[in-house]
Amino acid sequence: MDPECSRLLPALCAVLADPRQLVADDTCLEKLLDWFKTVTEAASSLQLLQDHPCLVELLSHVLKPQDVSPRVLSFALRLVGVFAAQEDCFQYLQQGELLLGLFGESGALSWAAWSIPSVRSGWIQGLCSLARHPSALHFLADSGAVDGIFSLQGDPSLFVASAASQLLVHILALSMQGEVPGSLVPEAAAWPVCAQKIVNHVEESLHSKATPQVTQALNVLTTTFGRCHNPWTGVLWERLRPTIACLFERDPIPAVHSLVDFLLSVARSPVLNFAACGLWEMLVQTLSRLSPTQAGPLALGTLKLQHCPQELRTQAFGVLLQPLACILKATTQAPGPPGFPDGTVGSSLTVDTLLSSKSACVGLLCQTLAHLEELRVLPQCPSPWPQVPLLQAAVTVLHLCDGSADPSSSAGGRLCGTLGGCVRVQRAALDFLGMLSQGTSPLELVLEVFAVLVKTLESPESSPMVLKKAFQATLRWLQNPHKTPSSSDLSPDALLLLGELFPILQKRLCSPCWEVRDSALEFLTHLIRHWGGQADFREALHSSEVPTLALQLLRDPESYVRASAVGAAGQLSSQGLQATPAGSESSQAQQGLLMELMHILSTDSEGFPRRAVVQVFTEWLRDGHADVARDTEWFVATVLHAVSRDLDWEVRVQGLELARVFLIQAMGQPSLHCPYTVGLPGAASPRPHLEFLQTLCRLPLFEFAFCALLDCDRPVAQKACDLLLFLRDKTVPYSSPQEAGDGSNSVSVEAALQRWREGERAQPLGDLQPEAMLAVLRSLDLEGLQDRLAKSSDHVEKSPQSLLQDMLATVGVLEENEADCY
Repeated sequence: MDPECSRLLPALCAVLADPRQLVADDTCLEKLLDWFKTVTEAASSLQLLQDHPCLVELLSHVLKPQDVSPRVLSFALRLVGVFAAQEDCFQYLQQGELLLGLFGESGALSWAAWSIPSVRSGWIQGLCSLARHPSALHFLADSGAVDGIFSLQGDPSLFVASAASQLLVHILALSMQGEVPGSLVPEAAAWPVCAQKIVNHVEESLHSKATPQVTQALNVLTTTFGRCHNPWTGVLWERLRPTIACLFERDPIPAVHSLVDFLLSVARSPVLNFAACGLWEMLVQTLSRLSPTQAGPLALGTLKLQHCPQELRTQAFGVLLQPLACILKATTQAPGPPGFPDGTVGSSLTVDTLLSSKSACVGLLCQTLAHLEELRVLPQCPSPWPQVPLLQAAVTVLHLCDGSADPSSSAGGRLCGTLGGCVRVQRAALDFLGMLSQGTSPLELVLEVFAVLVKTLESPESSPMVLKKAFQATLRWLQNPHKTPSSSDLSPDALLLLGELFPILQKRLCSPCWEVRDSALEFLTHLIRHWGGQADFREALHSSEVPTLALQLLRDPESYVRASAVGAAGQLSSQGLQATPAGSESSQAQQGLLMELMHILSTDSEGFPRRAVVQVFTEWLRDGHADVARDTEWFVATVLHAVSRDLDWEVRVQGLELARVFLIQAMGQPSLHCPYTVGLPGAASPRPHLEFLQTLCRLPLFEFAFCALLDCDRPVAQKACDLLLFLRDKTVPYSSPQEAGDGSNSVSVEAALQRWREGERAQPLGDLQPEAMLAVLRSLDLEGLQDRLAKSSDHVEKSPQSLLQDMLATVGVLEENEADCY
């Protein structure tokens, strides 16, 4: 330990032991505990206590809990655990009966402060830390601590209850560490005392009639099989399997969610012999006994297993498909849902669940759609995938929600009434429908999909979130109907859809709801980005009022909408899709848009639109937009001038990205084009051209980058540092000593930089010369600054000494100027 810390430690221990002192907050105590963990990892805990008796005095003082604050009690319990994690220190503390007084059944459990959750949590964490060696196991078995942990499994604090269950798993695993690899695993009756005690308690809890106790036992077992991959877990499973099987004979089955989690945890174990342990048979029985809602998570988990009998996979997939099979059966005249695997026809139990209540029906359908959507993208996805019936079911569900379904049975009529206007199911069905766009579907069914999407987008009853989901699903279907992987053209049926979409977009862009306007603009931006260069798309867009309405939303009262309008306007301009006809008017419109975006960047009161503008400008510069190429120097100078004064750090970061793009292009990097690259030397001579350096000096780029280097927002400073490092690496190595001389201009620039470091940012750098710029770049320690910026914000004052001084300063122990309050 550092000598200065050793000097401060007695005073700090005295403060912590004094209940009259207002001890520092929990954050300081957490940092102090972390420091002790670091110290004990590098040195002997026993030696630490012997060298600093004040620590033992503090811990002994805690045995009188009425004289210690609950916050310090919790800290001290955890600190004892840190020290006692080393066996020699554990034995030292045990000699004075300190451990028994803190963790025994007559210790902390009998304190008045035990009613405070943080004290109970500290007790558990202390035990978890010290449970690292055989001496600790003997102590836990003899002291009554394990019984205390059992009682905390039902603690009203969920954090405490969860920690207690985790600790039991930790103790069980520690008890079984003595198992010799390759040797026969003894029966559970011959296990160590702690292990037997825990297993007996779990078994008793599983026999309990109280569901919370069953849940606690199952949670312990789930964690055990998830963490412990040793042969003894197979013995544990064999012992508990009959008890687990008995749970399914109860009515109702207790703790179903925990039971499902446990069975899946066992099924994922890499050490069990599944062919002989009876697990697959239990899963088959469980899937048939649980209700459809309860069986869904188990079916999905079963299908995710790497090694699973095909018969069980088929049954699990059928469980997931049953609700949608019931939907199709209730709403079609066909004798059965075609295309589903054999045995999928909905069971009476599934039908009863769908019709029992609105909440049950909605919950089952949303769960089913989400599970199937998740399953489709997994490597374990069943094959063949029933694309056609699932697509029919998704379309049918949407018809049921919008009231346009024509049910063929009384059950279908009841489903219409239950699902009519249900936003939650609509959202889930639209997500599922979008996922199904990746499969191959017959044309007539694709047209049905387009029809239901158009109907949803047109309906005045569609909520903003439903419209957003419908736009997303429509985009996915436009991107991938009947396409080969290399094709990006719109199909004929997709072009027909666009003819219906643009009138809908016009309507939605005028919606009184800002979320709808925002979603419509996002959808338009994606459309233009994907198909803005295709003649049919351009013709359809030009025949509508969509471009004009999108540009009008640049003045929307809602900042989110203005930001989306900026993105849409940027895409329209990039593709030459302005609202005005070709000719001189189009050029004026382009210039008008550029100036309007500049106005937004300079004057908009919200950050979102300004960020969007700089992103659009960066894309324009990268893509060689005509307005940018017309006068690149003016464009970059104007943007950087506005960005450098912006209070939003994300705007400044994006401005630095624009500067980086400009530099890359201006230096003639491959595949990039810029007017300045014409005069630069070819590939044979990478040395920057003097004219280019002079151009950079005229721009506010250096002033912006140097100022950003000292920005109070670290991401800005990091981006500026990266930019200047890039520039230095591309320019300074090729400059001669004469060019990088230390003239008066260089001295004045460095003086200005020094003033900036001291907080005087008002005075500009003035006119720069290339040699001064190169000299400053050469003199700055950018690598060192980059390393410092990569560290946390408190790295300078993160020392233990600083922490101890701060904690003492809060209670006035130090003199006025002795604290280091960061």
